[in-house]
Amino acid sequence: METAKTIYLGNLRTEATHVRSGQKIVTDAPVDNQGKGEFFSPTDLLATALASCMLTIMGIAARTHGFDIDGTEVKITKVMGVNPRRVVEVIVELNFPRNYSVKEKRIIELSAKECPVANSLHPDLKQTVVFNYKGE
Repeated sequence: METAKTIYLGNLRTEATHVRSGQKIVTDAPVDNQGKGEFFSPTDLLATALASCMLTIMGIAARTHGFDIDGTEVKITKVMGVNPRRVVEVIVELNFPRNYSVKEKRIIELSAKECPVANSLHPDLKQTVVFNYKGE
């Protein structure tokens, strides 16, 4: 079964529809690449997908081990390179709303590294992941 359908709307804008749910995502080219920057760019989505995937896998691991990461927020920074134009680094700064035990931190940090998006990206793309626990 298809995952998504995407249509080019013109003016460097696309609309992707998730086949199963019908949810839509609109993208724009970024301002520094002839776009309006009114929506996520495709490379913004790549960086955001990494963070969302990490949160999801950490959430599964936390649930499995009897705790939660509810309220965790992530700041994502995408660093672009040239020749060729591509994402050269994604900085993922995880900000947890509370502190965790040593064992829980280990589970969180190991599970983040098992994210399928992280494991699918080219090894040349630098993934910088920072774990900030409240109270530390």
